[in-house]
Amino acid sequence: MKSYLSSTVRQLKPSGIRRFFDLAAGMEGVISLGVGEPDFVTSWAVREASILSLEKGYTSYTANAGLLTLREEIQKYMKRKFQLSYDAHNQIIVTVGASQALDIAFRAVIDEGDEVIIVEPSFVSYAPLVTLAGGTPIAVQTTQENGFKLTAEQLEAAITPRTKAILLCSPNNPTGSLLEKEELEALTAIILKHDLLVLSDEIYAELTYDGSFTSIASLPDMKDRTIVISGFSKGFAMTGWRLGYVCGHPDLIEAMLKVHQYAMMCAPAMAQYGAVEALQNGEQDVVDMRKSYRRRRNYMVQSLNEMGLDCHVPGGAFYVFPSIRKTGMSSEEFAEQLLLKERVAVVPGNVFGESGEGYVRCSYASSMESLQEAVRRIANFMHQMQHA
Repeated sequence: MKSYLSSTVRQLKPSGIRRFFDLAAGMEGVISLGVGEPDFVTSWAVREASILSLEKGYTSYTANAGLLTLREEIQKYMKRKFQLSYDAHNQIIVTVGASQALDIAFRAVIDEGDEVIIVEPSFVSYAPLVTLAGGTPIAVQTTQENGFKLTAEQLEAAITPRTKAILLCSPNNPTGSLLEKEELEALTAIILKHDLLVLSDEIYAELTYDGSFTSIASLPDMKDRTIVISGFSKGFAMTGWRLGYVCGHPDLIEAMLKVHQYAMMCAPAMAQYGAVEALQNGEQDVVDMRKSYRRRRNYMVQSLNEMGLDCHVPGGAFYVFPSIRKTGMSSEEFAEQLLLKERVAVVPGNVFGESGEGYVRCSYASSMESLQEAVRRIANFMHQMQHA
């Protein structure tokens, strides 16, 4: 039957993250630091709003672009939090997660052979989504020595006549790196010089700790050429609700809406009603979660460094990305042995691109009790490796 498959799909590799999740799922007593998902339950107020919508019978399709009420709340939120002005009627689409927002953005702007710059280490879906849209992903590798941040010089060197867009993710998954305003300004000079589009994945914008989050779309001359992608999964602990959104220039949004109409129709109504409540009254919940994540981040960074796993301090998201190079093991070897010997699941860094080799991703979106036990087990594993 494989002869019936698309050659593009046949050549796609399965997600490296899923392989380790599946392996860990078949084992008892595993502490997972692999899942990129908040350990918090969605707030009761949001759940109640969704339940109420069902009780009232609001179970029909919404507008393709999403409930106007929700788009109006997103409009207010973007202005209030990020100083970005979008029209709810023609500059915002509610999507089935930020993942679908990325998909329709790529499909709306990429022609066959267009190049899209992907900053690595990067989330596993970015390059495949570019490929599925007919484009060519161009990886630019960052290093721990530079805080896993793209420089203007690297961006300039990666651009060719076929380059159409660049995808940025700040705070970053998997490294947690945060691009500060002055760093974004240096990149925008190159972006404007070469007339590039920007896809800005801002799903972790609410989870910024030490620096201040700046959307690249808020910088001079950048709003119209930037597609801002975000959602409710991370900041509002609504992963299973599968609800995201995309904001941009009306022409770009109109094109994305065409793809969305044919591929998805609309996001689930009950999830949208819950999201209205989240934006209207849920910001304190976000603040409380962020404080908890910050404490956990500090604990994980200090603990990993103390046991000899060099780890930079991430500026946002809920991941640490320690180096395991001193062990002499590859990322996959380290992750597999840690899982088999100590029942701790982490994600090997190489699944996030070549520059991720020599690192592992650990999520600290777990209880402090679980993190403390995971640290004890990792330290024990390191002791065993050093005395093997």
